[in-house]
Amino acid sequence: MNRYEEKIARMLAGQDDRTDFILADAKDSDMAAGISATGLRRNPRQGHSRFRTRREYVDVIHGILQQDIVDIMLTSASILETLIAEDGFAGTRIQSAIRANDTTDLWRGRGGSYQSQKSVPFRSASLKKAQTSLGLYSMTFNGDAEQDSFALEEFARFREEAEESRFSYFLEVFNPNEGRIAQPDRGFYLNDMIVRCLAGLRREERPVFLKVPFNGADALNELCAFDPSVIVGIMGGSSGTTRDCLELIHQAQCCGARAALFGRKIVDADDPLLLIEAMRSVTDGALSAKEATHLYHEKLGAQGVPPLREADLDSVVTEAVLLERAA
Repeated sequence: MNRYEEKIARMLAGQDDRTDFILADAKDSDMAAGISATGLRRNPRQGHSRFRTRREYVDVIHGILQQDIVDIMLTSASILETLIAEDGFAGTRIQSAIRANDTTDLWRGRGGSYQSQKSVPFRSASLKKAQTSLGLYSMTFNGDAEQDSFALEEFARFREEAEESRFSYFLEVFNPNEGRIAQPDRGFYLNDMIVRCLAGLRREERPVFLKVPFNGADALNELCAFDPSVIVGIMGGSSGTTRDCLELIHQAQCCGARAALFGRKIVDADDPLLLIEAMRSVTDGALSAKEATHLYHEKLGAQGVPPLREADLDSVVTEAVLLERAA
């Protein structure tokens, strides 16, 4: 068993502790943003930046796999094929996973406006041809009966295919991307829709765990406490400061979350490997979010890596949803 499988087994048996918190690196955003998903390769000496090439992006993933701290590496099916061909997982205890669907509200082509349109279910990846047994399935509820029921029908078709292919999945549920649900209600609306969605499923049909946005401590506490057999994970959102990243993990864990799947926060970091180290130090309880941010900058300085933000600015919590409980 790899680390992910061992941790899930302990969680399901009610024998997990904080060191079993699951960290996943989400390197699947090429299915959303294409070229701009790879993150910027900054060149301070020449005073300009450019997006990483696919080769450079894969090399970054290889480095994270060799570090062997994250529990899951989530990629597109095409990136996973390259990693497997290059023995990227050899000698690690990391679980591979693919993005199993790419609904239209994920699409972020430069100049496009898909994010503000209705989310239409769509799948590129084939489960029968997947080179892994784990994947991410995502849905977006908007309070539109016709659209939301269509999304649930497609989810049912996916589950049937997943069962036939012996493919397990974790479920990502995004915040509404239209205006029907008021901002203050979104967290609780999402909780109700998730529980309503899972209520019609037998245990064998359910996702291994959830991936949800952090809509404040009250909403996340409610979801995590409702049914401890449902493992709740948190998604990262925008890049923000290093303190934002670490504070989000800390606050989510305090609410009962047992997993974090971060994409942009890692790919846009000054040093992704050092950030992952800092994330693990917070989830293990070795350092506070503030302490881990300072140590991150100390290590950047020791390695001669120029930070995008100076330590004082990078230690500030800027995401409004985190400010109330930030220490």
